[in-house]
Amino acid sequence: MPQGVVPLRRAGVLGLAPALTVLVFALPILAGLLGTLLPAFGYLPAVGGVEISTAPWCALFNAPGFATALQLTLATGWTTTLLSLLLAGSIVAFIHHRAWALRIGEAMAPMLAMPHSALAIGLAFLIAPSGWIVRWVSPGLTGWDLPPDVSTVGHPSGWPLIVALLLKEVPYLVLMLLAALNQVPARAHVVMARSLGYGPVQAWFDVVLPQVYGQIRLPVYAVLAFSLSVVDVALILGPGNPPTLAVLAVRWFSDPDTRWVFPAAAAAMLLLGVVAASVALWHGGERAIGQALRARLVRGVRSRWSHRLAGAATVCGAVLLAVAILAMLGIGLWSFAAQWRYPDPMPQSWTLANWRRQSSSLTLPAMTTLVVGAASTVIALVLVLACLEHETQARRRTSKRLWLLYLPLLVPQVAFLFGLQVLLVRIGADGRLLAVIAAHLVFVLPYLFLSLADPWRAFDERYARTANSLGASRWRVFRFIKLPILIRPVLMASAVAFAVSVGQYLPTLFAGSGRVATLTTEAVTLSGGADRRVIGTWALLQAVFPLCVFVAAAWVPRLLYRNRRGLL
Repeated sequence: MPQGVVPLRRAGVLGLAPALTVLVFALPILAGLLGTLLPAFGYLPAVGGVEISTAPWCALFNAPGFATALQLTLATGWTTTLLSLLLAGSIVAFIHHRAWALRIGEAMAPMLAMPHSALAIGLAFLIAPSGWIVRWVSPGLTGWDLPPDVSTVGHPSGWPLIVALLLKEVPYLVLMLLAALNQVPARAHVVMARSLGYGPVQAWFDVVLPQVYGQIRLPVYAVLAFSLSVVDVALILGPGNPPTLAVLAVRWFSDPDTRWVFPAAAAAMLLLGVVAASVALWHGGERAIGQALRARLVRGVRSRWSHRLAGAATVCGAVLLAVAILAMLGIGLWSFAAQWRYPDPMPQSWTLANWRRQSSSLTLPAMTTLVVGAASTVIALVLVLACLEHETQARRRTSKRLWLLYLPLLVPQVAFLFGLQVLLVRIGADGRLLAVIAAHLVFVLPYLFLSLADPWRAFDERYARTANSLGASRWRVFRFIKLPILIRPVLMASAVAFAVSVGQYLPTLFAGSGRVATLTTEAVTLSGGADRRVIGTWALLQAVFPLCVFVAAAWVPRLLYRNRRGLL
């Protein structure tokens, strides 16, 4: 038997964990893709489609506004990804050598905890014609006694959608880059490059970034796929007629006329092709840019503007952070506002009446959100810990091909969730809480694994070997040594997973068949309404849940081990 391989009988139940974990997210995606692909070619007997044909594609291509929807999807998706990577790279290049750079993750964690839809609602409150920004400068600086007749939310160019996505994706990529820097001697490479006459920012871009980019390649692809296929943020801030391709597909899937299911499935499959082609094109662009950078290095080109440009990008990042904070603050103000007439910059009075009026409506969706989030997180945590423990005992990585973990993040949700819904209908499981938990698990599990894998693998196994030499079993070592030492990363990864669950819109909508309501589905539905106090109440509670879990994950280890400084 090859060295380091654990026999199945010794691995026991843990030996089944990797295969079971892959099945949890891969099987629903594959089944869902097949269930969407067949209607895309006219086959869905349940609604009268009994023949394979290209009629759904003809209906899609001939639909009014289809070309505009496709152009909007490509423009917003690619612009968001390019700007996110440029801003994140410039920010890290500007701050990587500073002592506080590695602590920036703690400041960004609350931002990453915010659901996309809650942040989008807050941004809408901020940039609307009667929003907070206009109120600050009116009527004194603008002379506007009434809100200006301009288009912001829902602008045909999609720029509000791009800004909303940047608020989440830039911090995400910054954290990925900072984590990747731990794998290379970045500071030593920058010092060496600077001794050759390169500036600190150019040295980072020319020497360090090519070494760490391979580690953030899949996260960048995930950002590209998400930006091209996002639905909830596009519903809140994107153009309405025509919308993006993903929103168009969801709109047709929800149409009472079942004939629209077929062009909707075709649109979903087209979006899958768009994402695949975009990732392939991006990959080709990486190689071309890499060759150009190598040629530039050979010529020894020095840049005088790199430091200033990186500084400007860092300022832009700070502005985005301020916008995100103001957006969430605006949600809170509206939820407690009794009266807030234009152009007053602040509410005239405060009240809890908004919460009292909504309390009966909030209770059930809030409980559902907590139950689904907690259940999917606990199940994912058990599977991930089993996988990582099996990996440790087998002394080999069972998950070298990490791209599988990105499968739920790279495949557009709308491309397989309808097919998954068809499967759930056939087995009589649609509209049930367990179906929603299972759908959330598809997305929660990869995030939890990716968040916990590196800290778990960095555990010093000498602690375990010492305990084993004293007669402790594997379970006792796991329970009393390994888990206490790693409790902080376990809780933080669980908090990330819970936040992912809270933010899921389409999985809840499709798996729940509209009968399982969460804070996210209700907040997105209400976002098109006129009463900002009601919308603010729902959006604030949606944002508070993940934030409270992150705070608990940070403080519980301090309370448990307040007398054991080495474990903090």
